[in-house]
Amino acid sequence: MVDKKSKENVSENLDITDELIAERRTSTKMPKDMDPWMAKTIEFIDRNMLVTGKIVCWITVPLIFAMVYEVIGRHFFNRPTLWSFDVSRMLAGALFMLGAAYTLSKGIHIRADFLYRNWKVRNQAKVDLFLYLLFFFPGFLVFFWVSFDYAYTSICGRSDLMECLGGKVRIQRAMDTTWMPVMWPLKSCMPIGAFLLLVQGISEVLKSYYAFVKGRWP
Repeated sequence: MVDKKSKENVSENLDITDELIAERRTSTKMPKDMDPWMAKTIEFIDRNMLVTGKIVCWITVPLIFAMVYEVIGRHFFNRPTLWSFDVSRMLAGALFMLGAAYTLSKGIHIRADFLYRNWKVRNQAKVDLFLYLLFFFPGFLVFFWVSFDYAYTSICGRSDLMECLGGKVRIQRAMDTTWMPVMWPLKSCMPIGAFLLLVQGISEVLKSYYAFVKGRWP
């Protein structure tokens, strides 16, 4: 049996820095000393991203159903399906892309923070600002542009807008499976996810700026 004192000693020795970093993102209300326009912008983005996250999380229901159906059918009835693998990978991809912005809003993306978590708040904010402006926005602007063309081509079958508007449409299908599902719903998740990440990035930059100026995270 472990006595109460031993449990308290173990709790005191646990490093919960990572949990605290994530916990600072639980509230959508900004401090009163933040500029009103900045606070309203962050709160508006974070509230809408919270709604997006709650909607996107329901993708896990058909994803789990497809996987369970395939496992039961294959192993217990010797009846594998043509569609379950394609549906599960498409839903998993959609969940990953559409939920990325919500995950960013909560600060729970995987990061190598073994150094970051021990820095002062101003240093954390300075590094975040630098990385967002130098890498995040340019990278995702390019990704949004490329993925938009990628999704558009999957709908029209070509990149010529006039031909597409003229009715020459050829819906793209997956060619690596006999089920051959339509690909535009999955590919459309890429530009949508990139756009949501760019919007959430604005909120993160404003939070980093506030932390850099005030020496504490909002």
